[in-house]
Amino acid sequence: MTNAEILYTLSKHENPTSRQSKDVPVGYLITAALLALVGVFVISYLGVDLSGYGTTELIIFAVIAVVLMVYLMSLLSDYRGRAATALRHAAIWLGIIVTLAVGYTFRNDLSTAARRVAIETVPPGVGITFPVEETGRSAVRIRRQMDGHFSARGKVNNASMNLLVDTGASTVVLNPRDAQKAGIDISTLNYTVAVNTANGTAFAAPIKLRSVTIGSIVINDIEALVTKPGALSSSLLGMSFLRRLQSYEFSGEFLTLKG
Repeated sequence: MTNAEILYTLSKHENPTSRQSKDVPVGYLITAALLALVGVFVISYLGVDLSGYGTTELIIFAVIAVVLMVYLMSLLSDYRGRAATALRHAAIWLGIIVTLAVGYTFRNDLSTAARRVAIETVPPGVGITFPVEETGRSAVRIRRQMDGHFSARGKVNNASMNLLVDTGASTVVLNPRDAQKAGIDISTLNYTVAVNTANGTAFAAPIKLRSVTIGSIVINDIEALVTKPGALSSSLLGMSFLRRLQSYEFSGEFLTLKG
C-alpha cells in the first residue's frame, strides 16, 4: 500500500472521539438545565427573596449557571481516570474562591489594617489619609521626625515642598526658594512685616496663596509671608492654615489634621 493510500484510509476512519470532543454533548446541556431548575427550587425552599432582581437579571444568572455547569461537567469528563489530579485542581480552585470570599467579607477590616501598617511604616512627613466616620470627612496623619519636629509633605499653589509645622507662626511662611517654586515673583515683594526667627528678627512680605494641600486636605486663599533670603531655612505651616481645619491634634509620634 502506497503512502497516498494509507493517508486516504486514515482520513476515512477519523477518530470519532476527537470529533465528539469538539462539540458539547446534548446530555451536558440537559443535565445542566435540570440542575439549574433544582437550584431554583432549593432557593425558593430556603426562602431567599429574589424579588429585588428584574427578569433580565434572573435570566442572565440562569444562563451563567448553566454555562458554568456545562464547563464543570466537561472538566470532569476530561479528568476521567485521573481522580487525584482532579481533586488537586479542585482543591486549588476552592482555596482561591474561599480566599476571595473571605477577603471580600472582611474588606473593611483589611483596609483598616493596611492603613495602620502604612501609618506605622511610611517615612516622616508623608501624610496618610483616612476617613473620619463621625463627620464623613477625611483626616491626615503625619509621623514625627527624628529631631522631634513635624514636617508635612504638601503642595503650595500645586508645587510640592516640605513645610515645618509651627503653631507659633501666625501664618504660613515661605522661604524665597519655596516661594519661587510656588510661582511667586519675589523681586516685586515689599518686605515690611517684622517676624521673629531662630536667627533673630527678620522682615517678610505679605502675600496670599491660592491653595495649600496636605494629603487630601485642601485650603484655598491663605494668608502667608515670604521671608528675605537667608532668614529661614525651612518653610513653615503656620496658623493661617491650621486654624481653618476642623481640628489638629498632637498625639505621641503623630500629628492628626482633620479637614
